[in-house]
Amino acid sequence: METKVATFDCYGTLIDWEGGAASFLYSLARRFEPNPPEGRELRERWEAIQFGLLQGEYRGYREVLAESLGSWAAERGYALEADDGEALAISMESWQPFPDTVPALRAAKEAGLRLWIISNTDRAIIAHSLRHLEVEFDGVTVAEDARAYKPSDPPFDLALDAIGVAPEEILHVAFGFKYDLAAAQRHGMRTVWVNRHRDPAPGPERPDHEWDDLWPLAELRD
Repeated sequence: METKVATFDCYGTLIDWEGGAASFLYSLARRFEPNPPEGRELRERWEAIQFGLLQGEYRGYREVLAESLGSWAAERGYALEADDGEALAISMESWQPFPDTVPALRAAKEAGLRLWIISNTDRAIIAHSLRHLEVEFDGVTVAEDARAYKPSDPPFDLALDAIGVAPEEILHVAFGFKYDLAAAQRHGMRTVWVNRHRDPAPGPERPDHEWDDLWPLAELRD
């Protein structure tokens, strides 16, 4: 089946979510202790808290960021300032693409592939990330549009309706195993797990493809 459209999780797939979040949290932690745990450990715990919040009733993503950060800080005994949650959102707006992201997206676009983002964020945050990505996407669907977060169905339903091609002609490319793969497969989309760290699969789902980076995008329409 020919791939006509590639859809993407943005943060962690195109943008270095892990590095950006770890850097922010480590810097924040150093306010309260001189030698906090490594950034990866801090990020993994914060992300687990955030994932739990995303399963509940819809709230704006900035609110989710602030509440998850507050819960994470409370666990560690940190007394945050009132604007630290907003500081995380502003930091996220500055996080940069992986080195392979922009050239791979450009090559895919030049080969005739349509590009679409499906992201668990809001319009304000994604607007800054799109500037860093330097490629014109054919469309963007965010949780703010769907009033729901992945891995629930509404973000995918909304995106598929807007894209307007058969799900089997779409390749969903994502690093977020628990956020994206099962949901995309449930909608009939083919999937790529971008496994930059070559980790073992954290769940029972198996993608159609597993990539170390985004360079194989350029070969989809050859």
